[in-house]
Formats: sequence, structure tokens, C-alpha cells
Amino acid sequence: MNFYHQLDAIMKQDMGGRGLLASLPENPIKKAAESLRHAARVILLTGFPVRMEDGGCIGETDGPSGTANLAFAFTQAGAQVLVVTDRASYHLLEEALSYRAPKAALSMIPEDASGGLHKRLASASSVPTHFYQPGAAWQRLWTVTTTSMRGETIDDMITDSALFLSEARAFGAETISIGDGGNEMGMGTYRHEIEAHVPCGKLICASEAADITLASGVSNWWSWGIAALLSLQAGLYLLPTESQEAELLHRVVEAGGVDGCTKEHTETVDHLSLAVHLSVLRSVSQALTAQMEENSQASVFFSSVSARPVQA
Repeated sequence: MNFYHQLDAIMKQDMGGRGLLASLPENPIKKAAESLRHAARVILLTGFPVRMEDGGCIGETDGPSGTANLAFAFTQAGAQVLVVTDRASYHLLEEALSYRAPKAALSMIPEDASGGLHKRLASASSVPTHFYQPGAAWQRLWTVTTTSMRGETIDDMITDSALFLSEARAFGAETISIGDGGNEMGMGTYRHEIEAHVPCGKLICASEAADITLASGVSNWWSWGIAALLSLQAGLYLLPTESQEAELLHRVVEAGGVDGCTKEHTETVDHLSLAVHLSVLRSVSQALTAQMEENSQASVFFSSVSARPVQA
């Protein structure tokens, strides 16, 4: 099993029992890896509001940690990174980035966001090459109702961000979506599978398709997957350690983040314990380390071969 197949198998673990992943084709990891080679200026859009019992809303734990890990990997690989989120998740991202990726910039979309804002963000410093949507990200398309994975109407809690995909494409940026439930922006790629296998699938499925769509049991996991691909390209180990990942989640919860499934301030993501997530990180780390060692040995072999004198 090559590294891409191994990574796909790790990402496709349906520990939450959602039922979608088994119906999907292999993740387009080779295409994603080829795209990453050209990632120079990256916009990361994330955040999803959870309605609490008191009527207020706060961001969930699936998204901030993964986005911070992505921001770290991209900045270490030499890319310029702008993270964009809503008011509900802003402080969660602020805390996560200050710990994990202080070189990344952070911007909040105001509630009265318009198409002009999307254009200003896209051209804030220079034209983006890549637009990533890691984890749940809100969208509103014209008069279409926006819903959570439970089918709850959340129009009153979200900021209109539906134009980001079209604006990113207008700037020539590649759009990449990461999702686990089907309601994430860009997951329209798998509309047929989402409508057939996800509860309320026809209601919650995102409208638009991204250029590249990556699915996993939990969206945060793909931050490790993409960091692994960047590691192989840069020759650097860009994954967080298990202690760093634990601290990152702790800080997100301390900043107010809640588990999107339970709506509780616990150090869990999508109702799965930290230990479960760390086991997935460990699997990605082991696969990456083995591949980096294999690449290193191959490099030494070819270097040795090329150094041999040419026989007459």
C-alpha cells in the first residue's frame, strides 16, 4: 500500500458512525499533493456557530485546531497565510493561531459582509493561489436556507460567505474543501452520496463543489494529512506532536469552544475523545515517518549510483 492509499485509509475511519465515508471514492490525494506544490498565498476559511441553550452562539472545536495546524504547515513551507472566520469562532482562532501559527494573519467577516468584502480579502496583500475551507464553514446562497448537520436552521447566526468560492476562482485560486458531514462549503462534489447516505442529506448538502474535495471522519484530521503532504515536499516534519495537539485543543476550549455534537465545553471534537484523535494523529505520523525514511534511503541510493565513475 503506497503512502496515498495509506493516508486515505486513515482519513476514512468513520469512528463517529456517520455512514458517509464508505460511499465515497478515494480522496484525490495525488491531485491535492500536486496542487500544494504551487501554494504560495493561502486563504483558510473556517468556523461554524453552535446555538447554545441561552440563545447565544459559539464556535465548535472542529475547525480551529485543524486550521491552526494548516497555517503552521503552510507558513513553515514558505507560504503566506490569511485565516478568515466569523465572530463566533474569532477568539478560538485567535488563541489557536497565537499558540501554533503566529505568522499567519487573522481576519473576521462582519455580519454585514458583502461581495465587495470577499474581493478585498482576496486581494488584501496579493492574489491568492489557494483557497482552503478546513472544517465546517458556513455559507448562504441567495434565499436558500442554511442548516447545521442536524438540519437546524441557522440563518440568524451566520455570515454570508457563499461568494468566497466563486471569488477565489475569479482570482485563479484553486479551491479545496475539507469536510466530514456534507454541509461544509464545497462538499457539493459529493451531493449524490450525501443525499443518499446522510440523515437530512438533501436538506444540508452544500450547494457548490470545490476543485478538490477531501473527506474524513473528522475535518480536523485533514490538517494532519495536508501537513504530511507538505512535509514530504519540504523535507520537514510539519505535524504537531501529541502534546502540542492536546494543548491546542485545550486552548480552543478555554477560549470558549464547544463540541459541535454535544454543545458542551469539553476537550472533545465531534463527540470523540482526545485519545481517539491522538490515535489518528499517531497513525499519520507513523506513515509519514516511514515514507520520509524511505525517501531518504532512496535519495542516498541514487546519490551513490550517480557518484559512480562511468565505465568505458
